[in-house]
Amino acid sequence: MHTKRIITSGTPLKQASRALVLVHGRGGSADDILTLAPLLAVGDYALLAPQANGNSWYPHSFLMPQEDNEPWLSSAIDVLSATVQDILDTGIPHSGIYFTGFSQGACLTLEFAARHAVKYGGIAAFTGGLIGDHVHRSNYSGDFAGTPVFIGSSDPDMHVPVKRVRETENVYQDLNAGITVKIYPNMGHTISGDEINIANEKIFGKI
Repeated sequence: MHTKRIITSGTPLKQASRALVLVHGRGGSADDILTLAPLLAVGDYALLAPQANGNSWYPHSFLMPQEDNEPWLSSAIDVLSATVQDILDTGIPHSGIYFTGFSQGACLTLEFAARHAVKYGGIAAFTGGLIGDHVHRSNYSGDFAGTPVFIGSSDPDMHVPVKRVRETENVYQDLNAGITVKIYPNMGHTISGDEINIANEKIFGKI
């Protein structure tokens, strides 16, 4: 189970009008994912990076049945819920809250947001998709109200099949997200400069 541990950077939360939640991948850390921030157009944002116990949000592949990743998956979602609540408690609205994540962190981000769909500032998911052996549409409700969302991924990717990325795109469209997906041939399991540019243009550069 996870305890809420958050590494912060950027503008102090109480002084910021926007906040970015950065979610690290399997084997990564909050400090690691924060090194992405200087590449993003988030100079005036409060930055909050939750830290997973044992550097992993859930033990198995995201393509396993959700129950196989419990109780870790529910605990990880609870950490993101608590992080969002911390931001809301300072007076920043949902529309001022942004998310990014890589790999396992991108999967967790997309799963959390789809379960709590409201008008957020934006979401940039680098190599990820909704979690489970299949897409559990009954878990997802709400209305993104045009929230800009970007998912970038490789074809092929060793962990995230393109089919799941497209299934995730369909769910987000159904929840009224303004979603952009770009699949990169043979990019590998990484974050490309082009993905950063798209995220800055479509997500973080908007006011």
